[in-house]
Amino acid sequence: MHHQYIVRETGEIASERLIADRTIGLLYNRVREQAPGLFRILTSERVSRVLGFLHFDLNLPVGSRQGRQLLNRMGADWRECVDSQNSFTTPRSVFERKIRYWDHRPMDPDPQAVVSPADAKVLIGSLTEMPDLFIKEKYFSAVELLGEDLPWHPYFENGDFAIFRLTPDKYHYNHMPVSGEVIDFYEIDGRYHSCNPKAQIALASIHAKNRRVVTIIDTDVAGGGHIGLVALVEVVALMIGDIVQCYSPTGYDNPQPITKGMRLAKGCPKSLYRPGSSTDILLFQKEAVTFSGDLERNRRRRDVLSRFSMGFGQPLVETDVQVRSTIARKRLDESTRLPPLS
Repeated sequence: MHHQYIVRETGEIASERLIADRTIGLLYNRVREQAPGLFRILTSERVSRVLGFLHFDLNLPVGSRQGRQLLNRMGADWRECVDSQNSFTTPRSVFERKIRYWDHRPMDPDPQAVVSPADAKVLIGSLTEMPDLFIKEKYFSAVELLGEDLPWHPYFENGDFAIFRLTPDKYHYNHMPVSGEVIDFYEIDGRYHSCNPKAQIALASIHAKNRRVVTIIDTDVAGGGHIGLVALVEVVALMIGDIVQCYSPTGYDNPQPITKGMRLAKGCPKSLYRPGSSTDILLFQKEAVTFSGDLERNRRRRDVLSRFSMGFGQPLVETDVQVRSTIARKRLDESTRLPPLS
């Protein structure tokens, strides 16, 4: 069965080539149900690192599988890369590529515009519009996602979300979606589940079961978009070895780890996934933002063969977006009052 999405720039419907799709289906159905011990091993950090090494670290012996041909084979555009074509000799080097985002990923400088943190397929929604999907925790629970013993999930009750699914061909630096101050930053341990749609449908609240890094950003500061709190959750997936925090205010220069109290600027590189497929999740407070109209229309389309639509019984269609492109803006209704930060 195909999985389709919409290409934002052209509006066309495209089919995704899902890697190891049959194997993922077997793992998240038969193995998970009949051999839970084996399933836990196969979704562990150790196995994920081994698979990542086999797929991304082994040197390629054939010269024709280096340089531009390697980039093309992995779906990367060599014209965007900072480094020369000849420097790419392994899949990992392509996966961790730097791009001239200042030339190839334009950004709206308006502080009230929220931008995509990644080159990814995005699914947007509201917890108030689709309560059945989330009350039953078929997709994710904000409480579990942000940590049950931590104070942040009440701030995002009945809020909006955007889920960005990065596939192995994508550029894997995450960029800041908003400008603001880091008021909390922490890691939650977990598994290394696949981000394949089959896995997300089969295993309830899968994102909250994976290892993840949470950054809580206060945008109600000078230079911010004044949309309250924003949670950026970076979620590992199968074959991801690490999430490297490397905030760079200019280009990729002088990367810095993320700490509480830092001021971060929208559009700047924040972190790097190493390597594989992975997921970013943005959580917004209730009625803080309005999503871009094309993303709203695309999500509701019934003429797209989305596995999420078929698996969850309602239209849930992804749009392929570029990092730093606008996905939402501050809601203009000034009567909305966000809960105070205490």
